[in-house]
Amino acid sequence: MRIATYNVEWFTSLFDRRGRILDDAELSARYGVSRSQQLGALGIVFTAVDADVFLIVEAPDNNAHHKTVEQLEAFARYFGLRQRRALIGFPNETQQEIALLYDPDVVSAVHDPMEGSEEAPRFDRSLKIDLDVDDRLDVVTFGKPPLEAVLRTKSGREIRLIGVHIKSKGQHGELDPVSQVRLAIENRRKQLAECIWLRRRVDQCLGAGDAVVVLGDFNDGPGLDEYEQLFGRSGLEIVVGEDLPPERRLRDPHVRLRRGHAAAQPSSARFYLKDAGQYFSAMLDYVLVSPDLCVQAPAWRIWHPFDDPGCYKVPELREALLQASDHFPVSVDLSL
Repeated sequence: MRIATYNVEWFTSLFDRRGRILDDAELSARYGVSRSQQLGALGIVFTAVDADVFLIVEAPDNNAHHKTVEQLEAFARYFGLRQRRALIGFPNETQQEIALLYDPDVVSAVHDPMEGSEEAPRFDRSLKIDLDVDDRLDVVTFGKPPLEAVLRTKSGREIRLIGVHIKSKGQHGELDPVSQVRLAIENRRKQLAECIWLRRRVDQCLGAGDAVVVLGDFNDGPGLDEYEQLFGRSGLEIVVGEDLPPERRLRDPHVRLRRGHAAAQPSSARFYLKDAGQYFSAMLDYVLVSPDLCVQAPAWRIWHPFDDPGCYKVPELREALLQASDHFPVSVDLSL
């Protein structure tokens, strides 16, 4: 089984107010790319990756006028994709939903949020945690509640999947240096709290004997910014369980590569920095799997247009990956 995560930049802008696909020459939300070009590129990418299950980060908006599931399934019909069923968890207010698109001939999927506990409540609720060590509990909520789903293969094997879009540390608007530092630290605290909450859920799942896949856009990684030193470790390392015994540690080889701070680093996203006049690469997207799913040598792949030889040597796919989004798919092949 192939499971992939894909952050599609402003997928919602490729649909009109009533949820109909906009395949025209008007500009999409991606700079310099038309809606028709982005749509066509997405069709090529989804077909090439050919995952049985896609976690779509920044899926089309879910509101009173149009539904995420209907829009994704319309997109699948438009391009004749075998991943023709969609699933959404808790909608959010950001116009960027977390959803699944999957092949019902291979696997079934149901939204199955765990009620949890006071230490790890359901993801659409709030967590009380001391973020700044002042002996007062802060109240944390997810801006984008993770999607909890149960996948069931035709043979009856079950996997608990948790799809995430962890809060970004990006800053918007003009801020003085002191305010920039304050906001960066506040964002990092919030991000770490979300990751602690997520790790507690992982512990609950592993304790119940579940096979677990946690995937999505973490907007984080070891060594990604200077505030990691202030808090000791990254949110990603918390979710993985870097300081825990091997049987409780999630796996993705790209976490280890980032942690090593080697000269050559993997990347799953590419952003243009206007001030610098060049592109910046970052490893933000991961597919973390529990140890029991690693018994038969899973194979991870970042579908990077320049770093992956198979993508680079196919010009149509290479260009599609660049036009479709500022992130690239990350997949894992599991033997179940």
